[in-house]
Parts: sequence; structure tokens; C-alpha cells
Amino acid sequence: MGIDKTYAKAYDTVMTTISATQARTKLYDLLDEVSQTGERVGITKKGETKAVLVSQEELASLEATLDVMSDTKLVRGIKKGMEDIKAGRLVEWKDVKKKFGM
Repeated sequence: MGIDKTYAKAYDTVMTTISATQARTKLYDLLDEVSQTGERVGITKKGETKAVLVSQEELASLEATLDVMSDTKLVRGIKKGMEDIKAGRLVEWKDVKKKFGM
């Protein structure tokens, strides 16, 4: 398909790249590939990646991550939970259910 592999530092993953001309010709194949594999496809213009094609699921995941990471109170709670786990401060699920009448 004439696709090059490049290293996408922002995501720490290998991303397929394709020229805009090739992308135009193979758009439906690219849509199938992205939706089936979850792989990102960079679209280049004059050798520079100008856009990235991602699946709807990947976009939703990225947006959810941004939403969580932008909530400082939630991030603090997650960090505290991770510290509690490391320190062994855990509550068994059966005890949680009992406490809340589940």
C-alpha cells in the first residue's frame, strides 16, 4: 500500500503514515483498517504529518482520558487510591457490600 512506519513519540507507539494523495485514493480501505485494528494512520503533506486518522473508539478513549486528567480533584483521588494500594490500605469487596447493604 506504499505505507511507511514512523515513531509517534506523543503516543509511544508505531504509527502508519501515508501521503494525502494515497489517503484520498485508499480512504475506504484506511477507514476499515483503522476501525478494525485500532491503529492510527498519519496523513502527510510534503512529508510532514498534518493529521491523524483514528477510530471512533480511540477518539472516545482519548477524550475520556482528557476529561479525567482535567479534573484535578479526580486525579488527586486516583493518586491517593494508588498510594493506599501500595501501602496495603485495602478493603475487601465483601466488606464494602456489607457496609452498604448490597
